[in-house]
This record gives sequence, C-alpha cells and structure tokens, in this order.
Amino acid sequence: MKPDKIIVSEASYKSNDPYDIINSNISVVNLLHEEGMEQQNMFEDSVISYYMDYYVSQYKNGNFSQFVWNSGWSAELNSIIIEGLKKINAQKHLELFLEQSSKVENLKEDELKHFLENEYFGPNNTRDTLNNDSFYLLEENPTELHAQWLKNHPDLLVLPIDEMFSKLEQWMGKKIER
Repeated sequence: MKPDKIIVSEASYKSNDPYDIINSNISVVNLLHEEGMEQQNMFEDSVISYYMDYYVSQYKNGNFSQFVWNSGWSAELNSIIIEGLKKINAQKHLELFLEQSSKVENLKEDELKHFLENEYFGPNNTRDTLNNDSFYLLEENPTELHAQWLKNHPDLLVLPIDEMFSKLEQWMGKKIER
C-alpha cells in the first residue's frame, strides 16, 4: 500500500515549536527510507517537506553555497525546492532561490564542476560569489510557513506514536523494529 498521507506525531502537532512538526515528518521519511521504501513511492508532499527542511537548514548553516556544494546542484532537487517554496507560500524565499539559481547557472564553463569537486573551505571565490546574506533578512520565516502548511495540509494524519508505527507497518507491509 502506497503512503497517501503526511504522518506526524500528536505531540509534534500540539507543540508550540514550529520545527517539531517538520521534524516529525523528517523522522517518518527517514524511517520509511531506512526500511527500504524508495522515495518515489513515498507521499509527494512528505518528500517536499523533507527537502524544504534540508534546503533551509543548509542555508542557515552555511549560506547558499553550502546548499549548492552539499546537494551537488541537482535539477531534480531544485525543482522540489521551488515547488515546496510555492506550496508553503514563501514568495520572498522563492524569489531569492530563483535569483541564486541563476547565479549558479551563469557560472563560467566548468566553474560549477570545479566548485563541486574541490574543497569547500579555504580560499574559494565561487563559494563567496554564491553566498547571499539576504536570506537572513527576509521578512518571512520559512520554518513557520512550512509548519503552518503542514498543520493545515488536507492529507495530514496526526497520530500517537504507536499508531504511527502501525500505519507505517501497514504501508511497508512488514513489521518495523522499534
């Protein structure tokens, strides 16, 4: 049975910390992956939420260049990020992502390849060119928008932990080691 819902814990849904519900979805996606479910078989919006967090975390931790370097600049991942930013209604962050993406696309021939294949730290002009601190100044909080989107998602399933495992086992068609 293919997943048809975003599953989060009851505690994360009730929490005042917006990251708790995001983290609950991440835990579910990670568990499904560890249990052998391929990403294309997971519920699409669960995967979008997962990668939205990846993008925001990478940017917060090391700016846009870190996202580019750690992700390997994947067209598939970038389209998921764009879709996610649209879904959570993070218009300013979407504009920044598109602006930053065009910087990457406009790098000189082989510059991106060289950047991805070499050390990130130390002197690195490409890294410095790709960084943009305006992310930290935007007047919309991507974590809060993301959490709000999850909480209001029409396909959200909020369950106590034991029931989460039961549902995941049903999807996997096997027992999950707890």
